[in-house]
This record gives sequence, structure tokens and C-alpha cells, in this order.
Amino acid sequence: MATPESIVKAQARKVLEKAGAYFFFPAANGYGRAGIPDIIVCVNGEFLAIECKAGKNTTTALQKRELAAIERAGGRTLVLTDDPVTFEALGYILKNMEQI
Repeated sequence: MATPESIVKAQARKVLEKAGAYFFFPAANGYGRAGIPDIIVCVNGEFLAIECKAGKNTTTALQKRELAAIERAGGRTLVLTDDPVTFEALGYILKNMEQI
């Protein structure tokens, strides 16, 4: 049975595939650094990290730290939720990344 967060990830995959973005889901197998975002994206040389959440779940302190570090390095970040507004934001970000 799919979890609410896995549904958000599946919807994100569809949007990213439609946009022709390069993306991957880092393995969460205990060997990586804690807090790494769920999806790493590259479009037109631009970097985007996406953290997926569903329901009332929010980012952890470690996830916030990683997202902030990515932003300091010049990357973009997005917390994608089951709220349709966040998918509109993803579409907007991807469109702007394609135009650079």
C-alpha cells in the first residue's frame, strides 16, 4: 500500500518526466548523510532539491539544515506537499529553470 509521501513522490516524478528534467531519488539506506532531500533535479545546468511531505508532516531539523546548505551554495529548494499549490510552484520553478 502506498504511503501519502510516496504518492507525492509519484506525482513529482510525473511532473519532472513531463518537463524532461534529469532527476533521481537518493538511496536512503543508512550510508548517506541524514537529511538529504528526497529528489535531486537538474534542468539547464540549474540544481533543485525537493523534499516531499504529506499531511501534517514537516521538515526535520536535519532536512532544514541540508536545504539551507543547498541554498547557500546557489541551488534551489522546494518542500513539495500534497497541497496542489506546491505542485504549481514546482511547475513555475521548472519553467524558469528551462528558460535560463
